[in-house]
Amino acid sequence: MKMPRPLEAPDRLRVSVVGTGYLGTTHAVSMAQLGHDVVAMDIEQEKIAMLSECELPFFEPGLAELLRKCVEVGRLRFTSSYDDVSEADIHFVCVGTPQLHGSFNADLRLVETAFTELARRVTRPTIIVGKSTVPAGTALRMADAVRDLAGGGQVEVAWNPEFLREGHAVEDALQPDRLIFGVKSPRAERLLRAVYRPIIEGGCPVMVTDYATAELVKVSANTFLAMKISFINAMAQICEATGAAVLPLAEALGYDDRIGRRFLSPGLGFGGGCLPKDVRALYACATDLGLDDVATFIRQIDVINLSRRDRALTLGRELLGGSYARKRVCVLGAAFKPNTDDVRDSPALAVAVAAHREGAQVVMHDPVAMNSARRIHPEIEYADTVVTAAREVDLVMLLTDWTDFEEMDPALLSGVVRSRNVLDGRNVLTPERWRSAGWTYRA
Repeated sequence: MKMPRPLEAPDRLRVSVVGTGYLGTTHAVSMAQLGHDVVAMDIEQEKIAMLSECELPFFEPGLAELLRKCVEVGRLRFTSSYDDVSEADIHFVCVGTPQLHGSFNADLRLVETAFTELARRVTRPTIIVGKSTVPAGTALRMADAVRDLAGGGQVEVAWNPEFLREGHAVEDALQPDRLIFGVKSPRAERLLRAVYRPIIEGGCPVMVTDYATAELVKVSANTFLAMKISFINAMAQICEATGAAVLPLAEALGYDDRIGRRFLSPGLGFGGGCLPKDVRALYACATDLGLDDVATFIRQIDVINLSRRDRALTLGRELLGGSYARKRVCVLGAAFKPNTDDVRDSPALAVAVAAHREGAQVVMHDPVAMNSARRIHPEIEYADTVVTAAREVDLVMLLTDWTDFEEMDPALLSGVVRSRNVLDGRNVLTPERWRSAGWTYRA
């Protein structure tokens, strides 16, 4: 990947990033890579200590190397105090907006705290930029709160949504396919253009919008992608009922340039920290606005997606002769998708836990996500290799499409399993290859 050329010293800005989770850490590193002087802040002191030692609290390809480089050259440091970021030229709020417990709405408490704490401390004209995914109307509320706390118009609010894909975050941060600036003034737009200048000069399109449009872009994009996944999974159910083949169907649809092949991948469905919560948040927004037909449509995206987990359990149960009880099951995959250790709302982990609750002895292997899974589900057994996980099992379930799993040799496992049953939850194995090796294959 070709990196944007860092800014020369006179063009550098002092940048603060509040929140050092997945988004905040990636954004802080990318801002430092662009040449700015960056201070990243988080109230979790253990996380700050790790990052100060150039250790990532999560897995993301290529990010650790950039983190170390930016710290070593002195363009990036970390703090647990809001006081240390008060003098920045521009502030980015990158805190989490998880699903609110007991509701489909987003929990905005961390966003509200970040904006108010910054507004109380800034001493010079600046802008506070939200990057967190929030419901439309949040930026306007934050602007009102900041104006009251900071006194007058010296502190403005802008919204600049993120579009990071886990597993590709470095590329997406430094070579985004678009930049969205939700602003209220030319001054805010100028400052955002200055901070992203190397990226803009590289040809990245910029859209300047109102607050609400900027807030809706990310959640709309995620819901649309989720809709494509749920659509092809709905078609998979029709294919099963009619004897049609869903993979050739998806390929045929993908040749239509109005549709495209990406995200038309039938299988276990989507998970993670973004798509599920954003679909539910948009459903809650439509419901609150009284748009019942829209809300029903959005809700079905989530319903279809969750039903795929039940379908995987059913197929596994059939392969085991009708019951998981007292059966040994190998689950390949814990992360919600490959190239990440994120297990939030992971379909793979959900199926594994459900099989365990039905009486199976579940042994799981994942290249990088086992520690994340073990912390929340210690009742599952974990194995360091595929072969160890598959030893004496009655069923192998491939539930996260890591390349290593796709390329597995069925003959390698044939000698260690008790029964040659495989459930391909991601439609990535070659059925003929596994069947010719004596396996009963379902997908």
